[in-house]
Amino acid sequence: MSISFTVASSAPGRTRADVLAVPIFADRAFGPGADAVDDACGGSLARFMERAGFDGGRGQSLFVPIDATAKTALLVGLGSATDLTLDDLRVAGALISQKAGGSARVATTLADAAPEALNRGEVAQAIGEGVLLGGYEFLEYRSKSPSKRKLTHVVLLGGGGAAATRGLGRAVTISGAVAWARDMVNTPARELAPDRFAKFAQQLLRGTGVRVEVLDVAAMRRERLGGVLGVGQGSKQPPRFVKMTYSPRGARGSIAFVGKGVVFDSGGLSIKTGSGMETMKTDMSGAAAVIAAMSVLGELGVTTKVVGYTPMVENMPSGEAIRPGDVLTFRNGKTAEVLNTDAEGRLILADALSLAAEAKPDGIVDLATLTGACVVALGEKIAGLMANDESFGDEVESASKRAGEQMWPLPLPKQYRKQIDSEIADMKNIGSGGYGGALTAGLFLQEFVNDVPWVHLDIAGPARANADDGYARRGGTGFGVRTLLELAEHHGAAKRRR
Repeated sequence: MSISFTVASSAPGRTRADVLAVPIFADRAFGPGADAVDDACGGSLARFMERAGFDGGRGQSLFVPIDATAKTALLVGLGSATDLTLDDLRVAGALISQKAGGSARVATTLADAAPEALNRGEVAQAIGEGVLLGGYEFLEYRSKSPSKRKLTHVVLLGGGGAAATRGLGRAVTISGAVAWARDMVNTPARELAPDRFAKFAQQLLRGTGVRVEVLDVAAMRRERLGGVLGVGQGSKQPPRFVKMTYSPRGARGSIAFVGKGVVFDSGGLSIKTGSGMETMKTDMSGAAAVIAAMSVLGELGVTTKVVGYTPMVENMPSGEAIRPGDVLTFRNGKTAEVLNTDAEGRLILADALSLAAEAKPDGIVDLATLTGACVVALGEKIAGLMANDESFGDEVESASKRAGEQMWPLPLPKQYRKQIDSEIADMKNIGSGGYGGALTAGLFLQEFVNDVPWVHLDIAGPARANADDGYARRGGTGFGVRTLLELAEHHGAAKRRR
């Protein structure tokens, strides 16, 4: 859905639009623009809301027919005015897109509902992101499109001026990157073999100022990427490894992004159940997020050097597949006994993290749909954050809060390291004891970052939504793109503070 935005200072009652969306706070308190709707209703708006059971709670909406310049008013519930956040505004923007998407032109006074303490540009950006991400649809494989969306233009009424216009421009750029990641995650695995995924990345990054290198099997052998080669050997679709380098002039600091790119995970010889495979086309969500973020660094004017690493494999059972008990040797020379071929993500990330650490960036962030254990611990909406460096961990967590992507810190307990000790190799790829699987997976990955500050994000829960929820649509969510971009944009300043 292509939507354009403008900022206008005209009064709500004089704005030409098919729908006028106005905010209502908890207990039916009028937000900016609601007086105009009340006037058009002859002063009966409060009674109308009460009869409809609409009280202004977060995520509520109600259409009100009015005889004014706008054909219809849409009341958007924001909840408590004193607790209003940027993410509340994203959710409100999504409501506008979803409820008023059948109209071509919508005007809204949402921006004026934000507390004065919030930056006007950030307010506009949040609303724009909500509208765009909330209206996302993946229709590639529909024989007949069920979409009735006609929305092409949104007018942001009120203050903000140039700052609001810039914020809306950022929303378009960032939401476009998130939508690309969602498209990749939603694409069936048969259409996204590793070589094709790599080509999609090359196409996206062409002309963005990002240098792209794609390693085939022969190149990976030369680079000693034993983890990627080992996992990939069970599939007829050969693995690929994509390295992306964004290096602006006068770069301020450097960071590395690493994304797990398992385009389909059958579990290998440790095969999953049928139901366990149903969503395993999404096991490349980390790689999709990294590639999408890399694609807009230049457009956003990021001054930090960023290098992305995305190993791409298909994990399949065959006569060529790695077996439980096999030992793999990784880029940094360490070895691992593979006792469960369904714990494959950490095996390919080991090589990518080793490469990233060799370049000695200021910090490394990896994103991976890594463990069901993290979903058990934190549910489907919150990612687990593990760090070997408190300062860098705080920097990533702060970026996630600004982006509106929920994460929760988890430990890397040294006393659990013995759970991945192997009888015959440096380590094994699953922990003993059956508990703390997300933590032992993090401890495994820590073996490959040397002393470089590093954050591991287990996004197994929030990478996919099982139902529409606010601006997250059912299917791939593109989780992590916005956090990576926030981190890249602010890293230079954070480094100077340290």
